[in-house]
Amino acid sequence: MNITRKILAYNIGLAILATAIILAFLPHADRQSYNYELNQPWRYQLLTADFDMPIMRDSASARLLRDSIDRTFVPFVNRDPNIAKSNITKFRNGIAHHVDGTTAARLTRLVEEAYSHGIVSADLYRQIHQQPRPSVRVADIENGGNSVKTVDGSGLLSPSKAFELIDSLYHAGMSGEAAASVLNSEVASAFSAVLVPNIVLDSAANSKYRDQEYLTVTGALGVIKKGQRIVDRGEIVTPQIFTNLNTYMELAEQNHETNSTTTYFIVGQALFLLTCFMGLYCFLYTFRRNFFRNTANMVFLMGFITIFASVAIVIFEYWANGLFFVPFAAIPLVVTVFFDSRTAIFSLIVSVMITSLVAVYPMMFIYLELAAGLTAAVSITTLERRSQLLRTALLTFLAYVATYAIFTLVMDGTLKTFDWHRVGAFAINALVLSFAYFIIYIVEKLTGLTSSVTLVELSDINHPLLRRLAEEAPGTFQHSMQVSTLAADAARAIDANTQLARTGALYHDIGKLDGPIFFTENQHGVNPHTGLNPETSAHKIISHVTSGLELAKNAKLPEVIRNFITQHHGRSMAKYFYTTAVNEAPDGQVDRSKFTYPGPNPQSKETAILMMADAVEAASRSLPEYTPEAISNLVDRIIDGQEKEGLFNESPITYRDIDTIKKTFKKRLSTIYHSRVAYPTLNKTPQEAPRAQK
Repeated sequence: MNITRKILAYNIGLAILATAIILAFLPHADRQSYNYELNQPWRYQLLTADFDMPIMRDSASARLLRDSIDRTFVPFVNRDPNIAKSNITKFRNGIAHHVDGTTAARLTRLVEEAYSHGIVSADLYRQIHQQPRPSVRVADIENGGNSVKTVDGSGLLSPSKAFELIDSLYHAGMSGEAAASVLNSEVASAFSAVLVPNIVLDSAANSKYRDQEYLTVTGALGVIKKGQRIVDRGEIVTPQIFTNLNTYMELAEQNHETNSTTTYFIVGQALFLLTCFMGLYCFLYTFRRNFFRNTANMVFLMGFITIFASVAIVIFEYWANGLFFVPFAAIPLVVTVFFDSRTAIFSLIVSVMITSLVAVYPMMFIYLELAAGLTAAVSITTLERRSQLLRTALLTFLAYVATYAIFTLVMDGTLKTFDWHRVGAFAINALVLSFAYFIIYIVEKLTGLTSSVTLVELSDINHPLLRRLAEEAPGTFQHSMQVSTLAADAARAIDANTQLARTGALYHDIGKLDGPIFFTENQHGVNPHTGLNPETSAHKIISHVTSGLELAKNAKLPEVIRNFITQHHGRSMAKYFYTTAVNEAPDGQVDRSKFTYPGPNPQSKETAILMMADAVEAASRSLPEYTPEAISNLVDRIIDGQEKEGLFNESPITYRDIDTIKKTFKKRLSTIYHSRVAYPTLNKTPQEAPRAQK
């Protein structure tokens, strides 16, 4: 069976398109992405610097040093003489009408005394006195140059301290009732109004000199030369190593933006993707050539792999460990339901290999996903019940946990590093997998493909078409049931799609509803072909194919079932009427096309099985005796005849398959038509035997 250049070019175009789409989602960095955590072991190989890089202070040390600088920083201040002058005058005028002149003069001198010490804000007072030696700095600008002078700050007062000083000085030297007296409310209010800071922070100088001291925090402690070790496998990622790794990643990204190797890296990614797809193509071309030639199948398979891989890559971009939440086991599950397990396994391998490009731990990722995917593929070769998905999800979860434990032992030599959070991710993964039924339903609606679930639903004999067949053409219905059993047995024997063969066989003769009386199995003594010429009779018989196809379209049966209707006779002939026509023709010349079914010949193993089962079952009804020899000769004669006519040349069925199918038919027919023991005839009137006396 040759593959045309057009089909080959189309499939290559699909692979290139899929590669381009996935490539658009892949991160384009010329080094591996690392995932590391503080105080956790480094799980990768030895990492060395690709370039000279500074050693920056780790965040914890930097924070402590910054806090120390803030705590010991000597603030810069400015004294404003106008504040003291204006407030002293204001105070003198404010108390003039409330105290005598002597007291007013004395109180004014006390305010001058407080301002001579210097008044600062409460916050600045606390900051100064937090220092080991309370002091402040003054920046003077003289003749264009800067000079900094540090002065003792222990004598500076806050507004409340200034009031306490004045109060203590005012009562000093007094005795008796005078010492115990307090200033009247008007004087106290005047003090509160005028005791404001005359020494304030110099914001500009503070910012300038604080930033200079911060340079000791942000400055490099040293240099890691190109080729020197950054961290080695198994080493604990300390705060300093963590900072070095962050520095390395930032500088690596900056270097990458202008690195000419980026193009080569992208080319390498593209070649890797194409290699994966070509491996899948080689399998399909060699072992699934019909699949490879089917454009719709190829579009679905390549699209499914592309979408799945792209979604996984996008999840990785936002969450490195999110890959373990992606149910890769759904790939073989879905592909198996629509096609077969070998194609499903190859699809899984390709998808996992592609996604491993972004996996944090590629080896572990491949090991875990292949184990889980293969478990899913083996556990659900045919999806017939939704409960099977729950079983598959459970087995997949167990496969994840077991392989993760094994990998942990291999890499670390202990289970102490076994991460239970990752087991939780596996549980969520399995839960999502259990809802694959909805994915299958969506795929069916979008692509027109038929799953085994739909085939099971169609095989229900309560389906309107089958119920009608049982009522209007009971002989054909019984024939279809027998053929269905034979076809399913044969399909199972050669590892074909059993459910497809069974369901297709049930519908292959629904066209006989358009005139069931013209078919032998529905006749009861009256043969409507009597009096008809062979050509008309042949037309009545052959038309059940086109009538069946019309009924199937009206009932919206999937195309895969309609193929059984059109292919179960292939391009064979209605031999009975053709032979009759040749015998009746004066010159023996007859138009063969009028006695030939429209076809096409079987295109799949399942339709080829149906052609054999249909002919064998119908012919077996005419056997005069059902001995093993007679059944064996019948099966060999009919199937060998079909083979000689070349009816199986377009299907992928092999000689070994045909031989196996023959043996299966012989065994099944021998069981159906086995001889039974004849019951004896009762010739005498039965008499009860006398009872024995005790």
